[in-house]
Amino acid sequence: GLGDVYKRQANFRKSLQVNQKVITAGGIHGIIKEINDNDVVLEIASNVKIHIDKNSIFAAAADANSSQASK
Repeated sequence: GLGDVYKRQANFRKSLQVNQKVITAGGIHGIIKEINDNDVVLEIASNVKIHIDKNSIFAAAADANSSQASK
């Protein structure tokens, strides 16, 4: 159900790591450079960094070490 989705998202946000590739709710792809209590610093292009609320990080971008296939 929907509760599971929210729980998964909360756990996902807790497990965020520096240099992880993520996608924001607005569709921006970036790499996490810094993790704070409520926000992260996302590098969206070479030397272009934005502060973004953790709650707007939506998903991990699929890459080589993604475990999406194991569902």
